Amino acid sequence: MGDEDWEAEIIKPHMSSYVPVFEKDRYSSGANGDTFNRTPASSSDAGESNKRENTTTVGSFGAGKGFGNRGNLLIISYGYQDGNDSEAPGASRRGGRGSFRGCRGGFGLGSPNSKYEQDEGTQRTGGLFGSRRPALSGAGNGDTYQSRSCSGSGRGGYKGLNEEVITDSGKNTWKSEAEGGEGGDVQGPKVTYIPPPPPEDEDSIFAHYQTGINFDKYDNILVEVSGHDAPPAILTFEEANLCQTLNNNIAKAGYTKLTPVQKYSIPIILAGRDLMACAQTGSGKTAAFLLPILAHMMRDGITASRFKELQEPECIIVAPTRELINQIYLEARKFSFGTCVRAVVIYGGTQLGHSIRQIVQGCNILCATPGRLMDIISKEKIGLRQVKYLVLDEADRMLDMGFGPEMKKLISCPGMPSKEQRQTLMFSATFPEEIQKLAGEFLKSKYLFVAVGQVGGACRDVQQTILQVGQYSKREKLVEILRNIGDERTMVFVETKKKADFIATFLCQEKISTTSIHGDREQREREQALGDFRCGKCPVLVATSVAARGLDIENVQHVINFDLPSAIDEYVHRIGRTGRCGNTGRAVSFFDPESDSHLAQPLVKVLSDAQQDVPAWLEEIAFSTYVPGFSGSTRGSVFASVDTRKNYQGKSTLNAAGFSSSQAPNPVDDESWD
Repeated sequence: MGDEDWEAEIIKPHMSSYVPVFEKDRYSSGANGDTFNRTPASSSDAGESNKRENTTTVGSFGAGKGFGNRGNLLIISYGYQDGNDSEAPGASRRGGRGSFRGCRGGFGLGSPNSKYEQDEGTQRTGGLFGSRRPALSGAGNGDTYQSRSCSGSGRGGYKGLNEEVITDSGKNTWKSEAEGGEGGDVQGPKVTYIPPPPPEDEDSIFAHYQTGINFDKYDNILVEVSGHDAPPAILTFEEANLCQTLNNNIAKAGYTKLTPVQKYSIPIILAGRDLMACAQTGSGKTAAFLLPILAHMMRDGITASRFKELQEPECIIVAPTRELINQIYLEARKFSFGTCVRAVVIYGGTQLGHSIRQIVQGCNILCATPGRLMDIISKEKIGLRQVKYLVLDEADRMLDMGFGPEMKKLISCPGMPSKEQRQTLMFSATFPEEIQKLAGEFLKSKYLFVAVGQVGGACRDVQQTILQVGQYSKREKLVEILRNIGDERTMVFVETKKKADFIATFLCQEKISTTSIHGDREQREREQALGDFRCGKCPVLVATSVAARGLDIENVQHVINFDLPSAIDEYVHRIGRTGRCGNTGRAVSFFDPESDSHLAQPLVKVLSDAQQDVPAWLEEIAFSTYVPGFSGSTRGSVFASVDTRKNYQGKSTLNAAGFSSSQAPNPVDDESWD
C-alpha cells in the first residue's frame, strides 16, 4: 500500500484533513499531489500568527473552516461550506470564508515553537499539510501508538466529563474530571465526537436497494463445500425454519431469494458448525451469518441485561473498518427488529464514554472494530463468558499482521470460551493460503469451508477496463472520464491519504463535486463524506483502502483505480464496490508500467477468470515479468480460493465437490451463467 499503512488507516485517527481549496498564489502542485513548492511568508504575517498561538476551538467541527501551518503561513480554506458564518474568537478571516490559522489540538499541525518540533515520539512529514504524525510503537499491533506531546498548561483544547484521552502508553483511558482531570501522562486531543443515532422509523430501518438484472444468475454459480458431514443446502428461507418474527423482517427487508452463500452457510451455522466462507463481493454474506445467529438466540432465549454494570453479549462481530462495522450493525438492527435482541456498535474515532453508555443499556450482539473492542474489554464493561458466536468479517484482513495480534489477544482474554466451546465464523471474498493456516487457531479442527463461484476473483457483473496511463497523465485522464460519466456515482481509489485530499481538491477546482474519505479524517468527517456521497450531493468519492472492503453503497456505477494497489486481493475488493447484488458496474484502472508491472500477471488472471478482455500490451508485460508457479495450487481451478486442507487430505474425505446451488449432481459449466 505504499506509505498507506492499513493499521494507521483504520485504527489511528490522526488529524483532520477536510478537503481543502488551495490559494494558487501560495501553492504550485506537482504531478498528482506528490510535490509542492511554497512561497515564503512575510515577517508581519509570522508575527500575526504568533499572536494566535493559544487559539483553540471548542465544540463540534464546523464545515467550512480552514487551517494553516504557522511556520510557512500556508492558508487553506475548505471547499465545502454549510452556511455557518461563525468563526472562532480571534480567528483570522484570511484565506477564505471561515478559515483560521493556529489551531493546535484539532488538526495536528506544526508549531513555530521549536520545543514542540522536537517532541519525543513525533515526526515531521513533508506531505500535504506538513503535519506532525505520531511515531508508531510496537510492530504489528494495530492499536498501539504514541500520540503527540501536550504541554502541562492544557494547550490544545479542554477536558470534559467522560471524554476519551490518549496516554503515552498508547492505551485509551476513560476518566472523569473527578478522577483528577488532565495529568502528566495525558497527551493529545480528546475524542468528543458522538455519532448521531440511526433513524428509528420502520421505513428507514428496512430501506434497501433493488436487486439487479443478473441476480437470478447466482443460481448457476458453482459452490464447493469441504469438510466432514456438511449439512445439505437449503433452497428457500422457509426451509430454514426461522421464527415468524425473523421471516417478517426478512420480507420487509426485500429478501425473497437466497444467494448461494446463504443457501449453504445458513444450514451450516444452524447446525452449530464452524465455518470459513469465501464468496464474491456483494453476494449477501452479512445476512448469511446474521440470520442463523438470530434464529439460535431467539430459540434459546437471552437474558435481560439492561443497565447491568457488566454486559455479557452472546455474539461478537468484528470487522476491520468503522464504516463496515456500522453497516453490519444496521443489518443486525434490521433483522432483530421487534425482538428482544439488542445489537450495539462501537468503533474508534468516537467518544469512549458514549460507547460504554450504549453497552450498559443492554448488549446481546456486539459489533466492534478491534481497537475499541479491546478498550472496552480492558475497562471491564463487557464479559466474555456468555460468548457463543464469534464472527470475523473480512477475515483475511482480520488475521493478517494488521489485526492478527489483536484477534489473538481477544481469544485469549480471561473468560473467552475456547474454540471448542464457541462457534467461530469467518467470511471474506479472499482467503489466501497463509491466512487459512492462521485460522486454525480460531476454528475447530472439523470446520467447513464454503467456496462460492470465482471467489478470490472479481465479480463478473463488473466490466473491467485497464488503461495504460503514465504517472503524469493520470489527472487529465481522470477528468476526461468523469466528464464523460456525468453525475453517475463514482469511487476513485488512490494509494495514499495525502493524494486523496489532493485529487479531491483538484477535482473540485475542475468543477466536479467531490469529497474524500481516509484514515486521517476525523470520524464525523468520514461519516459526512459518506453521507454526501450516498445522497448524491457529491457524486465522486476519492478514497484510500479504508473504503475498499465491505461498503455497500447503492448505485455506485463506476470504480476508478487512479493508483493500483500493491496486492491483487485489494484490487478485487476495490472493484467490488460496484456490481453488487446482481447489478452491473464498471471499473477502470490506470496501469503505470513503471510502478505496476508486478501486478500484470495477477491482473491477467483476474481478467481471464472473469471473462473480461485482456489488452495485448498487458499480456506482453505479464509475459516479460512471468513468475514460474504463480498462483500455486489454484491454477486451473474454477475456484480462486480453495480449502488448503486439500493439500493434506484425500479427496475422499470431502463432500459436495463442485455441486451447483441447485444441487444438481453434475457440475454446471462455470461460463454458462454469463
